[in-house]
Amino acid sequence: MACHLAGFSGYLTGVGWILGPLIVWLLKRAEMPSVDVHGKEALNFQISILIYGLVLLVSGFLTCGIGFFLLIPLGIAQIVLMILGAIKAANGEIYRYPLTIRLVN
Repeated sequence: MACHLAGFSGYLTGVGWILGPLIVWLLKRAEMPSVDVHGKEALNFQISILIYGLVLLVSGFLTCGIGFFLLIPLGIAQIVLMILGAIKAANGEIYRYPLTIRLVN
């Protein structure tokens, strides 16, 4: 559950979206197999959100601002999906984020 919720540290630090889940995953993956699965999933999700955000940022400049407005739903989706992931992890279920690029295997 901490892997999913660690992404919220990005709202405090600006870089915690990726570092939070990465730190939890690296520290606990050997001790708990479920942390390994959830940590990879949370890390892949945060990396995907970063990529999508950068694409929207560039498209915002290219389309005279339209891409900037799409950053708001992306942020809302990020918050909602992190909460859903944490709830599923607390219930002992594996949660797969939608539209996630799986870079860390």
